[in-house]
Amino acid sequence: MTRPSDAPATSLLENVVRAQSRYFKWAALISILTSLLAITPTIYMMVVYNRVVTSRNETTLMMFLICAIGLYALMEILELVRTRLLHVAGWRIDHALRDRIHDQTYSASRLQKPVGTQAFTDMRMIREFMGSPALGAILDSPSSILFLVAISVMNPWLAVTSLLIALVQTFIGVRTEKKTLPALAAATRAHMQAQTNLSGVLRNAQVVSAMGMKDALYKRWVTLQRVFLIRQAQASDMAGSNSATSKFIQTLQGSLLLGLSCWLTLKGVLMGGGAMMIVASMLGGRVLAPLVTVIGSWRQVVYARQAWYRLDDFLGNDHQPTRNMSLPQPEGVLTVEGLHVQAPNSETLLIKNVSFAALPGETLLIAGPSAAGKTTLARTLVGAWPATAGKVRLDGADLHAWNKTELGPHIGYLPQSVELFDGTLAENIARFEAPASELNKEKIQTAIDLCGLTEFVNSLSNGMHTRIGDDGAFLSGGQRQRVGIARAIYGDPKFVVLDEPNSNLDEAGEQALNNTLQALKERQCTTIVISHRTSILPAIDHILILRDGIARLYGTRDEVLSRLDAPRSITPEQRHLENEAEQQAQQQSQLNASVASHRAANPVLAGAA
Repeated sequence: MTRPSDAPATSLLENVVRAQSRYFKWAALISILTSLLAITPTIYMMVVYNRVVTSRNETTLMMFLICAIGLYALMEILELVRTRLLHVAGWRIDHALRDRIHDQTYSASRLQKPVGTQAFTDMRMIREFMGSPALGAILDSPSSILFLVAISVMNPWLAVTSLLIALVQTFIGVRTEKKTLPALAAATRAHMQAQTNLSGVLRNAQVVSAMGMKDALYKRWVTLQRVFLIRQAQASDMAGSNSATSKFIQTLQGSLLLGLSCWLTLKGVLMGGGAMMIVASMLGGRVLAPLVTVIGSWRQVVYARQAWYRLDDFLGNDHQPTRNMSLPQPEGVLTVEGLHVQAPNSETLLIKNVSFAALPGETLLIAGPSAAGKTTLARTLVGAWPATAGKVRLDGADLHAWNKTELGPHIGYLPQSVELFDGTLAENIARFEAPASELNKEKIQTAIDLCGLTEFVNSLSNGMHTRIGDDGAFLSGGQRQRVGIARAIYGDPKFVVLDEPNSNLDEAGEQALNNTLQALKERQCTTIVISHRTSILPAIDHILILRDGIARLYGTRDEVLSRLDAPRSITPEQRHLENEAEQQAQQQSQLNASVASHRAANPVLAGAA
């Protein structure tokens, strides 16, 4: 059942926390019970003073002592139960949100948004706050009213005094909030900037060391870290001084209530003598105890609240993520229709009205000068970047409509910058699809053979089970690239995109790449290759020339090469108009003819469309 479009949006974080309300209700009930049990020493003192001292009965004293010990034990057990309930609530909130946090962080990172892992840090801070003394004190706050009522029964002036002191404590809390919040917020921002700076330096340590940038970057980090420490110290000093003032007032309150009780007793207004004076003093202390604890833990309260606001803003409204369609295994018919693509976090169009098609068993080369939009197009073709307008269709279905988990094994992608993961060579090639002991060694070996890595893998001490280190640290640039190609073609994919697959390859590597492209062709795989080198031309069927994000030329390999080699005497404006006209005519005719004929020959594709 979906929410009506005009219904107010609800916060996902609030709804998840509200779903754990039963834990908080039980914790609040236990807080009231433990607060009542906290006056056990007061009651014990009264009964000993009034009963035991006057009766001089040792048995009575022993029975009261046993009862007090039992109540103390019960109070501690209830405290443990309350802490456990709050921890369980925090764990369940984390469990309910971790998939959503992971997915949104992954999606944002894929679109190159600078989110990092802040959402996970915020979730950890909220989870830890659930079992903190600060939240326990907040849950104890309603019991202060009970103690205030009890004091008012003894004498209204005692209640008024306790209430006034509580208001002073509340004022201190508000003052702490106003003074510490800006400093803590600035400290948090400075800390995040310092950590981001340090992570970048560590990630590029080799470049930093080789170019002598270490000292300059270190000074920059020290500057950011100094701002963080100064702001945090300011907030800590303010919170510390207010906490000390709060504890001073709490201590002063006991003496004030004791003195007032004594004066009321002397006036004959307060009955019960010395015992009642001590009771009034102790109950007054229980009124202020939660406030004092909260103020003493104010920095944790502020950090948890900031984490709540950031995480709430990051997660957004409570709506179910769109579930993509479950479609048949793709055949690899690729059609690109009027594609426009913007860079993430930018309004600049990098791809402008590009259309082309590729059929199973065909290899398309995308070429063009630097900054022509080739890598952007590659990312869009595999669904890593969204299209601003137009469609990328696989077997007639929008690529973004596919269920990515089902489609992923049928797509291969080699990015321009190959990223490998800490693990074995086999795990990286097999895309970590299963635990190391359960990997399909035959499929891995096939990918290794197709990429010409057999001799290299056999030279390793543990073969395909050799660990390659973080980001493939133990591999050369060419080896990393060939491992990336093996990962892209693993498992007989139907659609493969290779972005600059031969940028780090030697002559033997380029020959192996040509063999790989030929093998993909024989497997009826639709292959897109982005490259500047001519060594792969024998394996190419069609060529698309990009310039400034626009498809300038598109056709068979021989047609495009002959047009590029032909002498031209026309002006650039005439060439542009001619290219546009020829492009549109060729694209339209090839799209209509090739896709229609292939789809007519395959009923499955006709149904998917």
